Amino acid sequence: MPYTYPPAAPTISGDQVTISRFLNNPTLIARRLRTLLEQRYIADALLKGRFKVEGGAVLYETGESIFPAQPPRVVTPGAEYPLTTVGTGAASIAKTAKWGEDAEIFDESIKRQNFDPVSRGFTKLVNQNVSTVDGVAMGVISSAVTNSAAAAAAWSTASAAQMLKDVGLAKANILALNQGYMPDTVVLDDINWTYAMIAFISAGYVPRETNTDNPAITGAFPTILGMKWLATPNAVSGTGLVLDSEQLGGMADEDLGGPGYVSAAGPNTAPVQVKSIRDDDTDGWRIRARRVTVPVVVEPAAARKITGL
Repeated sequence: MPYTYPPAAPTISGDQVTISRFLNNPTLIARRLRTLLEQRYIADALLKGRFKVEGGAVLYETGESIFPAQPPRVVTPGAEYPLTTVGTGAASIAKTAKWGEDAEIFDESIKRQNFDPVSRGFTKLVNQNVSTVDGVAMGVISSAVTNSAAAAAAWSTASAAQMLKDVGLAKANILALNQGYMPDTVVLDDINWTYAMIAFISAGYVPRETNTDNPAITGAFPTILGMKWLATPNAVSGTGLVLDSEQLGGMADEDLGGPGYVSAAGPNTAPVQVKSIRDDDTDGWRIRARRVTVPVVVEPAAARKITGL
């Protein structure tokens, strides 16, 4: 099959946008990445805070109490109010890292497979970025969170009631700290998430109607004990987490700018930046996805581990 070099100028056939025009249009690429990123990073679901980064690092404080040093006291008529101190947390600093990579797509692949290599290229870049950043964030959370308790029994054989007791006690211990934490999320590895789902369905703890609300049909975990139950392959095997996603911490993202970069961020997506680069020397394209970020745990006491799952 003969090939033309350099490639012909982009054309539009009816309402279909050609692949070359797509790769030349950062806005279209960002929309495509936004679609792929609609399932948010687990990191962004657990660390909901957003920190502004200037100069490549973020300064934050950890473990700050919501109470002053002393409680209020009785003030007699004409007396001055007693003075107390309002302490701050321990100061910490974290440096952002640029996580990204390129993929090459050649004209031959586009000619023979149309849009498929472009779609697969973007999907793989996004999947790898998600996996890497999630792994880093879960490692940071696991290191920062020290409060823990062992499960009553391994979840592979535990009853639904035992599982609820493990999670309920973890939630109760966080609430008992009286620091304003409100646990709203349970995080498990994929295997134990599946054990819990099956146990709750078998015990009749979840809707069983034959409609879109039935978890056995949809595969979507219902809200139990007032918390979301999330699964991630980046969780520490055999260890669950109960946490307050609003208080635990946040992701500190840095916008490096640079020509040709657009953000794929949206209401339900992480701020990944993308770029496409034409390389006439190889008759191909380089597509790129990057995220400049660092996970930050501000309130480690807002989470509790369940070990021995």
